[in-house]
Amino acid sequence: MALNRHQLERWFPFLSWPRPDRALLVNEAAAGLTVALMVIPQGVAYAALAGMPLVTGVYAALLPALVALLFSSSARLSVGPTALTSLLVGASLAPLAIPGSSEWVAFAVWLTLLSGVMQVVLGAARFGWLLRMVNSPVLMGFTQGAAVLITLSQLPALLGFTGRSFAQVLHGPPPDYIAIAFGLGGMAMLWLGKRMMPRFPTTMALVAVAAAASAAIGYALKGGAVIGKLPSGLPSFYWPGGITLNELGTLLLPAFLITLVSFLETASSAKVDNARAGKLWNENQDLIGQGLGKIASGLTGSFPTSSSFSRSAITLYAGAKTQWATLFSVAVVAAALLWAMPLLYHVPQAVLASIVATATIGLLRPSAFVALWRISRIETAIALGTFALTIATAPSIYWGVLGGLLAALAHYMYRHLHPRIIEVGLHPDGSLRDRHLWHLPPLAPDLYALRMDAELDFASGSTLERAVTVALAQRPGLTDVCLFAQPINRVDITGAEVFGSIRRLLESQGVRFHISGLKLPAQQVLDRAGLLAPGPMLFSYRTDAEALAALSNACGAAGPRENVNPSPAHAGS
Repeated sequence: MALNRHQLERWFPFLSWPRPDRALLVNEAAAGLTVALMVIPQGVAYAALAGMPLVTGVYAALLPALVALLFSSSARLSVGPTALTSLLVGASLAPLAIPGSSEWVAFAVWLTLLSGVMQVVLGAARFGWLLRMVNSPVLMGFTQGAAVLITLSQLPALLGFTGRSFAQVLHGPPPDYIAIAFGLGGMAMLWLGKRMMPRFPTTMALVAVAAAASAAIGYALKGGAVIGKLPSGLPSFYWPGGITLNELGTLLLPAFLITLVSFLETASSAKVDNARAGKLWNENQDLIGQGLGKIASGLTGSFPTSSSFSRSAITLYAGAKTQWATLFSVAVVAAALLWAMPLLYHVPQAVLASIVATATIGLLRPSAFVALWRISRIETAIALGTFALTIATAPSIYWGVLGGLLAALAHYMYRHLHPRIIEVGLHPDGSLRDRHLWHLPPLAPDLYALRMDAELDFASGSTLERAVTVALAQRPGLTDVCLFAQPINRVDITGAEVFGSIRRLLESQGVRFHISGLKLPAQQVLDRAGLLAPGPMLFSYRTDAEALAALSNACGAAGPRENVNPSPAHAGS
């Protein structure tokens, strides 16, 4: 069957790009130039952080950005090298090879390809929801920990001790004071530029000024650490060669963590972009686009890419309206690779360190922990634990995310294994609330009226059964139990078995079982299991008001007036 245009646009989002006019192209060109002048020096700096040849950072801003642009649904994301993914590459490969070596580059490319394939498969299978398992506290703890590690890794270059060990720093020659001036001066310039002229390409201006000053004083001839010669020209096809099963197994976990962190970086930018455009975020299509971008990055000999929140924000702030802005940015990067690489020769490495450090210091928000503490002590502990584990396990920092993820899942399971079950009473405002919390009288003397604020499943079922069993043991004169079931949205097989066990228990002790507000999905499961079959001790009500009216008679007289068992067609939805 032939595909219609809507179906084609779903798989090839670039088919839905708006046709530009001259005014739009001029606007998009200005925004694209602004971002390109930011991404080129950042790419070189992040390549150094990843332990890769410096020019690969510029490669990562070319073809990967173009491919991701063509196949992503979000229009204005700036795809390229980022601090977190670069740090993950450097940390993951540290035990395997020497930074910058051919083995290192090959491993980095395999990481990139594996991560890209993972993202494409997850997106094509519509499994983007799986990556939402990492909650905000875990991401916050990891990001803060990674920001600390990245900033610390830049201190030797910023303080003029590049290439020296700690012992050499203590007992060796004095630091390079010129490097200190370049590094700290660069940080000051970037900070002032962000505060006073956020739309101005301060990063590129810093690189240009630093290169001119370095060349003027002959910094490279004096032995100063500079970028040096970078190859000109567009990237060529690169294949990393074979890999053993043992090496593949070693890279799978870091590749998955890069996929996870990259997706979360993308999410932070994509949600803003799509909200401003007034449309829903297609997370699966962005997974495909970002994954294809990573594959393109690997096949050009570069390292994993992602959406940069800061550059995407600059794209929006610069007035970009469509994908054409990124297309112009890619064109500028291509021109730089062809003709501008020699201009970067004299740029001090301290300036690259200032670019990385300034970007990561912006990620440090200690106040976020304080704000989280006011909301949830447990989630604050998870965030702090992730933060500490990220730093403690360096360079294998992915254990920080995994540890935080396990802690968050454990907390999630604990809450589901201990659902909120309350005995309800009638509040003066007419609602049913926690009888003990609000000091309310029981609905009736020999009635146990309870509500479980959870699904009735394998995790919560035993807790509900225990609550009923304890009530029967502690109140021997109990004649009625009423379950206000409105919060129960789903019942699984284990939950159905528990429901049947509770019904049989109550019937064996001559206690009437009342159910109020059972929703249709839950009722259908119990019906199919034969657990709602009419009986002299089972009473069902569509609404709480109906249940309260019946219970007021049931617990004050011989029993309820009738057994009301609504069929699924008449049950509440």
